[in-house]
Amino acid sequence: MATVEISKEIFKDTVGKEGIVLLDWWAEWCGPCRNFGPIYEQVSNKHADLTFGKIDTEAQPELAGAFEIRSIPTLMVFRDGILLFEQAGALPAAALEDLISKVRALDMDDVRKQVAAQRAAAETPKA
Repeated sequence: MATVEISKEIFKDTVGKEGIVLLDWWAEWCGPCRNFGPIYEQVSNKHADLTFGKIDTEAQPELAGAFEIRSIPTLMVFRDGILLFEQAGALPAAALEDLISKVRALDMDDVRKQVAAQRAAAETPKA
């Protein structure tokens, strides 16, 4: 599967769906982005069941600002609408494959429990 260009209009629907969604935040002028792009595309072709999105920070400044993207490329991984990974910097293909394997192996019921516990703790008033 080829990568999909993500805009603010389809962002929520894309990352909020079930399954694994990878997002590459990039810009045309960014050298490391140009180096990472072919790696990202190559890995996307091996995983047709995943969504590989690209967000051009120049074309989507509102999204980049909302997610406080300060360095590119930045890679984000969502699963079932939950942000699991965010890291600036290009990854080699082997590291990207390893990351995908780890995300696939996660027990999402356990992840949801952890997220719920974190939200509950954040909402608890401090004395």
